[in-house]
Amino acid sequence: MTFKKILAFAAVAAVTSLPAQAAWPERPITLIVPWAAGGGTDAVARIVAAGLEKELGKPVNVVNRTGGGGVVGHTEIVNAKPDGYTIGLATAEVTTYYWSNTAPFTYEQLTPIALVNFDASAFNVSSSSPWQDLKAALEDIRKQPVGHYKLSGMAAGAAYHLAFAGLLKLEGINPKSVTVVPSQGAAPGFQELASGGVQIVPSSLPEGKPMIDAGRVKSLAVLAKEKIAAFPNVPTVKETIGKDYSGGTWRGIAAPAGLPPEVTARLIAAVEKVATGSEYKGFLNDRGFGYAFEKGEAFKTFLAEQHKNNGEVMADLGLKLRQ
Repeated sequence: MTFKKILAFAAVAAVTSLPAQAAWPERPITLIVPWAAGGGTDAVARIVAAGLEKELGKPVNVVNRTGGGGVVGHTEIVNAKPDGYTIGLATAEVTTYYWSNTAPFTYEQLTPIALVNFDASAFNVSSSSPWQDLKAALEDIRKQPVGHYKLSGMAAGAAYHLAFAGLLKLEGINPKSVTVVPSQGAAPGFQELASGGVQIVPSSLPEGKPMIDAGRVKSLAVLAKEKIAAFPNVPTVKETIGKDYSGGTWRGIAAPAGLPPEVTARLIAAVEKVATGSEYKGFLNDRGFGYAFEKGEAFKTFLAEQHKNNGEVMADLGLKLRQ
């Protein structure tokens, strides 16, 4: 055998001996949830994870990473190795952290996979409130001095607060008109409402359902473009004041920036199969969660709009600490 043939043989042998790169995924996937187990975000994460297991053929393990108003979990998603084995269920707060100087990152440090849920905020008041509809409530708020009315159910600058403030801004009302009494969620907020400590609780309709069913709370409107099927008697903003407006919280699958295109494409396809399926839609409908789906670039556009709009509203509220 000539020297040239020996070299050629060695080259072929070297190539054929290299192990073939395995197609993603070849091992279990971790789905990080930035909020506690048992809540709405956790529930959505677990039904999506179960669907992804079927689609991808590998375990998808939900891991709750709580703390800092979601900052801890979102930070872990952003900082994870971009190999597709660590993904997360990002929530609306990820488009507020930068403006509030709570965290250094923005949506741009994520690979957007798909928006899978949007829970519209509702304008909840006590059943004894003199306000009979949203129009009357907004006109009364307009006339009163700043701080005359109060709301609760979240921290200042949280998604439902920003949705409420955006509605006031839409009507030309000072977004600071209603003072926030901070609480650790809707449940203690409704307790404040029932005791007369506050007059408004912006929350999702499912969160208000127990109090609505008990006759202690009424919802004047839902901040959505369409009615929520499980709450047919609650009108939309357009039905009450003639203007389209939606606001609330959302959840979407995301991965660290730099995810390989082939992994991104497969993950988008798998999430789409789950999120557009009857089992997932039925899950949301049965529990009163709002349905939404945007994938890839469309989800990225949604994130950019949320980032911009939240920055503007937070500036109006005096909560914007960065430019």
